[in-house]
Amino acid sequence: MKNILVIKSSLNGAQGQSNQLVDKLVTRLQQSHATRVVTRDFAEQPLPHLTHSEMATWMSTSDHEQAQQHDAAGLSDVLISELKNSDTVVIGMPMYNFGVPSTFKAWIDRIARAGVTFNYTESGPVGLLDNKTVYVVAARGGFYAGTSADSQTSFLKSVFGLIGLHDVQFIYAEGLNTRTHASQLAQAEQAIHQINL
Repeated sequence: MKNILVIKSSLNGAQGQSNQLVDKLVTRLQQSHATRVVTRDFAEQPLPHLTHSEMATWMSTSDHEQAQQHDAAGLSDVLISELKNSDTVVIGMPMYNFGVPSTFKAWIDRIARAGVTFNYTESGPVGLLDNKTVYVVAARGGFYAGTSADSQTSFLKSVFGLIGLHDVQFIYAEGLNTRTHASQLAQAEQAIHQINL
């Protein structure tokens, strides 16, 4: 049994092109293995921005403080547990104003935790998660891959590398607000079908 964690961050829900491509990718991954799928859809259940008080619960040292603040830290703990228990991560990633959706950033802020998913060392941070494949389905209205305007790719590689996940594969669906959008979607779907299982 393979565990797949699916992260959907399109504001458009089921109509979002990144979400639709994610569904096709999950179907493709299910062709070779029995799977258990856990889905986080931030259009249906958006994550609030991280606050100081929530982050402070992660740094409690005494047993008394930990008992009192367990519930506040619970969301981060659950999200990290979902990530740790997955064999594969599939992320739908629309581009909003050259960046990642803020709800996705709220997820990152809770799963990238010093002492839990990475450690600081004298030679730099070291990821604590076992490597697993992360697929990013990046849907963009224009054409950005390979240009300086593509801040998503470098950010995602860096943040997943921080926690120990270095096998990050991208499937780009670009030009979706242009006249060639149909052919661009077809290319993305072809890339999904060509994934080695």
